[in-house]
Amino acid sequence: MTLRSLLLPALAVAQLFAQADDPPFPPHRVIGNIYYVGSTNLASFLITTPRGHILINSCYERTVPLIEASVEKLGFHFRDIHILLDSHAHGDHVAGNPLVKQLTGATVMVMAEDAAAVPGGIDRILHNGDQVKLGGVALTAHLTPGHTPGATTWTMTATDAGKPYHVVISSSIGVNPGYVLVNNSKYPRIADDYRRAFEVMRALPCDVYLAPHGAQYGLVEKYARLEKGGANPFIDPQGYRAYVDNSEKLFQGKLDEQKRGQ
Repeated sequence: MTLRSLLLPALAVAQLFAQADDPPFPPHRVIGNIYYVGSTNLASFLITTPRGHILINSCYERTVPLIEASVEKLGFHFRDIHILLDSHAHGDHVAGNPLVKQLTGATVMVMAEDAAAVPGGIDRILHNGDQVKLGGVALTAHLTPGHTPGATTWTMTATDAGKPYHVVISSSIGVNPGYVLVNNSKYPRIADDYRRAFEVMRALPCDVYLAPHGAQYGLVEKYARLEKGGANPFIDPQGYRAYVDNSEKLFQGKLDEQKRGQ
């Protein structure tokens, strides 16, 4: 009996729970060889190559069956995922790592600053500027810390209709409720790290931007436009700049508020 056959009943139950609190979203091609395979709220991206595929964000363990179903619906095989990456080490993006690794044998790669917080085995520790290569595709890891110490923004070039596009798959750059930006003994450099993240992201060329939560890049609205045909709505450099600007404005507001409250 295979590991997969043992896991199937549990996966079926998990899928029901995943659908109840975070329903599936139609899997679709974003641009070139980049596909959306996540749920309505949690984004997962499949990057396909002739030598196997790369998955960014496993999400929760209960989300893994949904991701698998989306990959298969697109005509690819989940077992062909050879590399597993993440945006940052929060459970809603990495808790599914051990299960994805069990089902696919994928090589798990994590930014050094987040490694201690990622469950399951890690096969390669990444550092700022490292490249991940597979089947002619190269992704570059950019350390954009703050949301977590090792929050990682990925960049690559996708070719669509013979034209190259700069793609930025952002980590989260928002300030979650309860984040302490002033005198944080557990993360003393958090405010400076956020500033670094905004600086790095502003320097990245971007035609298409994606993020760990669909709402961060207008997934629902853009997908509806995609279905109608015409220009690809995911090509949105202005939206990327607005996303970074708005995130920095919200960060600065939270920082000023906490400084006043000292």
